[in-house]
Order: sequence, then C-alpha cells, then structure tokens
Amino acid sequence: MSAPNTFAEPLWTPPELALATAGRLLGRPDGALTGVSIDSRTVGRGELFFAIKGDVHDGHKFVGDALGRGAGLAVVDEAHAQEASAHGPVLVVKDVLEALVATGIAARARSRARIVAVTGSVGKTSTKEALRLALAEDGQTHASAASYNNHWGVPLTLARLPKSAAYGVFEIGMNHPDEIRPLVKMVRPHVAMVTNVEPVHLEAFPSVEAIADAKAEIFEGLQRGGHAVVNRDNVHYERLKAAAIACGAAVWSFGEHVSADARLDRVALKETSSCVAATVLGEAVTFKIGAPGRHLVQNALGVLLAAKLAGADLALAALALAKFSAPAGRGSRFQLQAPAGSILVIDESYNANPASMRSALALLGQTPVGPNGRRIAALGDMLELGETGPELHAKLAEAAAAARIDLVYCAGPLMRSLYDALPASRRGAWAKSAADLESALMGGARAGDVLMVKGSNSSRMGGLVAALRDRYAPISSVDETVAAG
Repeated sequence: MSAPNTFAEPLWTPPELALATAGRLLGRPDGALTGVSIDSRTVGRGELFFAIKGDVHDGHKFVGDALGRGAGLAVVDEAHAQEASAHGPVLVVKDVLEALVATGIAARARSRARIVAVTGSVGKTSTKEALRLALAEDGQTHASAASYNNHWGVPLTLARLPKSAAYGVFEIGMNHPDEIRPLVKMVRPHVAMVTNVEPVHLEAFPSVEAIADAKAEIFEGLQRGGHAVVNRDNVHYERLKAAAIACGAAVWSFGEHVSADARLDRVALKETSSCVAATVLGEAVTFKIGAPGRHLVQNALGVLLAAKLAGADLALAALALAKFSAPAGRGSRFQLQAPAGSILVIDESYNANPASMRSALALLGQTPVGPNGRRIAALGDMLELGETGPELHAKLAEAAAAARIDLVYCAGPLMRSLYDALPASRRGAWAKSAADLESALMGGARAGDVLMVKGSNSSRMGGLVAALRDRYAPISSVDETVAAG
C-alpha cells in the first residue's frame, strides 16, 4: 500500500519524523525518506514502513521483510523495538497508528497546498479522481490512493503529502456517526464537498437525515473562510447547507437546479463519455467527461466548482475531465470473445448501495448491445441496510424496468427480494452466493450481450468478473481504447 512520491524533494528525514512522533531512533538510517508505506509487500527502496497492527495481521511480523526490500526506516512500538532493530534502523514509538496520525498532522501543518476534501453516500472515489485530474492541470497535486478514506487511510495519505504540493485531494468515508469529524480535523480542507446523501449504512443510523448529519461533519474541519460545496438537487440540501453555515462556511451548490452555482445547461450522454455544457460561477464552460453516466456529469459540476474555489483555472480543469476513466470495479469496461462474437462487460463489482445500483442500471440501459444482444445485470447483495434491506432490494425491480434490462441474475439472500419482484421475463437466475451463480450466468451469456456485474464488496461479485475473464478471451479494454483515441 505504498504510493510513489512523484515530487522532487525527499518526503521526510529521520529527525523530522522523530520530532513529529515523539519517537526515538535506533540504528543509522541512510538518509532522507522518499515515501510512506504500511504494506511490506509493496514498500519501495528508501520508503518509511509503519508496522500497523490491523484486524488480520500485525505489521511488526513483516518489519524484516520491509527492511529487506530496502525500506529506509521502520516505525515500531516499544514491545517490538529490540527484535525489529536487529533487521535495520527503526523509529520506536508508543503506538504505531498514533505515530502515523502524528506524521499526517505534521505533514498538513507544514503544507501550503490548497486542500479539497470529499465525502458522500455515492461517488466519493470517482469524484476524488476527477478532482485529482482537474487540479493537476494547474499545479502539483497529491491525492489519496484507491479508497484510502478511513482511520488509517486518511493519515496515511496526509503523511505522503509532499512539501511542494500545490493541491491536495482527500476522500473521507464513514459508516457510523462521528467517523468523519476526527478525520477532517486532520485534513483541515479549504474546500469540503458532499456529493450526495442516500440511504446507505442504514443499520448504523436511525434515518437518512441522520446520515446527512454525519456527512455534514466534514464542514467542521474547514479552514477559516472555507467553502462548502453541496449537491443542490439532493433532497437534503437545505439540511447540509444549514450545517455548513453553522460552521462558518460559505455555501456553494451544483446540479440542475436553476439556482445552482455550477448549473447543468445541456448534456449529451454517450456510450463511453458525456458532453456537457454548464455555467460555473457565472462562467460558461463546455467539456467532455471520458466515462459514461449521468451521475458522473452531476459530480463533475461539483468538481469544477470545487476546483475553481480552490484557486485553479476553470478552463484547464474542464479540459482535464476528458482524461477521466472509470477505475476497475467502479464502471471499467472490457470486451470478451464469445464463440459467435463479443460480450461487453461493465465491472461495477467494488461496491453497491441503492443509489449506485440505480445509477449503474441506468448506465446499462443506455449502453448499446450487439446484434441479437441483451442487457444483462448480475447483482449481489447490498449490505449494511438494516431492516430496510429486503424492501430496498425489491424496489430495484422498478429501476431495472425503467432501464429496459432484459435479464437480471441475483446472488445472495437479500437479492432474493429483487428476484421475486421481477416479472418472469426478466428473471435470469437466483443463487445463494456469487460463486453459486457462476454456472447459470456463464450458461446464459452470448455474443452481443452487455453484462454489468455489481454488488457490495463483501458479496464477492468480483469473482464473477474474474470467472468471465477466465472463460472468454479478452479482446480489449474499452476504457483503454477510448483513452488511446
């Protein structure tokens, strides 16, 4: 879990780290450190390795591996100091995770970058990536890798923030109340964006309004004179606006609403992209998004608004969005060679909730099929919905009908509710698990089909994507073809 430091100067020196963490150095580090890692398998030469104790593994077991791969320094606790120092130089601290947090706070304190933080029920990671592209056109930009948005991911991303960065982009997630508050107070953004509020993680909240309040915690960490960017079309806009004002923020909005500060004027939704005309803070802008879906258009408005408020050039930010492509598991596309033609697969297997399911089904509905082809959805359980789970799954039958989906394959006990709500003509098959669904899905796919796979990560729908790749020879990545063109 390391990320390359693409900036010229060294990231940390051992004395700086000792000061930031109140730690003591054992051994003789070679010199400046070029990066920060918590994964001994990917740690790079000259990087700093934090031996964090996780839910499954204790990083102290891998200190020898990390130093053997060339790590410049390992951060360990007192209980493991003597053993770890036999492998190379170490920084001894009271608690390794607390030391990572302290390193992140120190990185933020020394930084002059303009910082943007993003949260929301849906679209955090894609919005973070779009912001990274948009801001990078204007200056050196540092952003969190993958979905590093929790109690270790946020401080890790902060610890990697180079001194010379002009911009920083941070994704902040939560599935319980009071999770965003301590994270955003580390990040201290100049701009805080909420993409939307939807019924997700309901087993931990009494209502969707409570979810909105938890998302609004992001405004509490804003710098003095900071900006709140909120989805004007979301039903919880007024609630979020009030929370932002209570934190002393200036509130700006994006969406189709006539009063939105970043307003959608026209859009052309295409198979692999979207073309957009919008007005951002009174300035007309026309741009292309290099991946399909109306939900990406909506969030792109917020991206351009946030970039402008952070001080970036709006025209350059808009041009950069043409480079955007959907990450693996979040809408990436590839073609497979079937016996009589090709099958297009849309991989949405990383995560799912009711809002993202509806967006994915709508996207599938606008995707052209081949000769005699069909639109097929393979859907796994959406988790953490509490008592409303069965009902929210069943309601997806309406979205499938609206998108003209031909067949729906369902995996998991909650998806049984959707399967039962579907008309017989749309029922592909139901199975207890993704693995159990594999045979039926493989037997039902044929040349010309467009197949979208989606489910919560724990539903393991990604295994179906891997099985499809194993069964059929890949032709190309549609996203790579579009980017190359």
